[in-house]
Amino acid sequence: MNQDHPVPEQENASSPFEGPEKLLEIWFTPSEDNLPHPASVPIDGRTGLRKIPREAWEEMLAIVQCKVLSYIQGDNIDAYLLSESSFFVSSNRVILKTCGTTLNLLGLPRILEIAREQAGFHVVHRLFYSRKSFMFPDRQQGPHRDWRDEVQYLDNIFSNGSAYTVGKVNGDHWLLYMASQNDNSPGTSCPPTPSSAPPSPVEPSSGLSRKDYTIEILMTQLSPKARSSFVLPDSPEPIDPSSHAITISQSLGITELFPPHLTQLDGYAFDPCGYSSNAILSWQDPADPEQSGEGYYTIHVTPEDGWSYASFECNVPLATTTTTRPKDIPDLETLVKRVVDIFHPGKLSLTLFISSSDNETADDEKESEVERAQRAFKRALSRDRTVEAGTGPYRRTDKINYEFGGYDLAFASFELS
Repeated sequence: MNQDHPVPEQENASSPFEGPEKLLEIWFTPSEDNLPHPASVPIDGRTGLRKIPREAWEEMLAIVQCKVLSYIQGDNIDAYLLSESSFFVSSNRVILKTCGTTLNLLGLPRILEIAREQAGFHVVHRLFYSRKSFMFPDRQQGPHRDWRDEVQYLDNIFSNGSAYTVGKVNGDHWLLYMASQNDNSPGTSCPPTPSSAPPSPVEPSSGLSRKDYTIEILMTQLSPKARSSFVLPDSPEPIDPSSHAITISQSLGITELFPPHLTQLDGYAFDPCGYSSNAILSWQDPADPEQSGEGYYTIHVTPEDGWSYASFECNVPLATTTTTRPKDIPDLETLVKRVVDIFHPGKLSLTLFISSSDNETADDEKESEVERAQRAFKRALSRDRTVEAGTGPYRRTDKINYEFGGYDLAFASFELS
């Protein structure tokens, strides 16, 4: 672990903090197995985007208005813990997740430029931008003040993008922008950059060589007991933010969300309150190499009363049937229960975004994976559970399944009964 520990720039302590994150994900090829030259030529065992020096990424993050706090690496993933959330780099993909009033989308042109100039990626395979509805939209800056402004900003870069609102417009909802190209028409381009480099078209989509899977659990109205765990205690001695974050993780069961022997965890406890962690998960299935791999999860917590929020995101494919062996990767139902039992939210939304090639065999007689996920969500949250606010299950307030180009979505919202 590389620990830098710069002091994060905190917003005015008396002002509300926007916990819900802006999530930008860019794929430059469908998989790590088909990198173009020179991206495929390794340097110190690293290929593609992972060859890019950290300083280049830090320059981009300065545009977004956040800093690197610490860093861990796996065989295929570099995970940067930021002053406002997380940044993940694989050989063929980057994921930038930022909270507060960061300028996430302003980093996009620089990401495209870095990928083109320093890794040889001249096309974008797919782009996704998503976020939950903001608590305090008036505090946002730049294009993030309004969803229509964000869409316009992205449309100025990608001519084939599509924007969606999922859920209640006058309540909790989820916003998604996708750019991809499935025919042979000319690719989209990014605006001119200072280097006057050629534009980056979106590469025609040819499908993913392995399942693309992302689960998000977005929670608000955390219980007082849960919130108190993320407030830094009074101490006459300085508290190391990384060590204290690991202590929090162990005491709350975050280290047990996945088998510890498969997990490399990096955390940060903020002063006076707040928590972030990245984890890299590596697993092997000798019987089925396709089920082996490396993924991540990330957790971010804003515990202040009045705008408390916690998010969990993971890209490890999870079974929708029950797993009983404790050393196994948990099934979807088990993971949802584990996460919710840590934070005891009054309200939560769940999204499962999955490559639809995995659902092509679904028909009227065979339940699709997103529908099985919806059933897992309901099983996990509808059973009796004791929380500080009282005893009782969660009530589902929204259930939406959505088919996009190449992807399917399961979206559900719950609140305490």
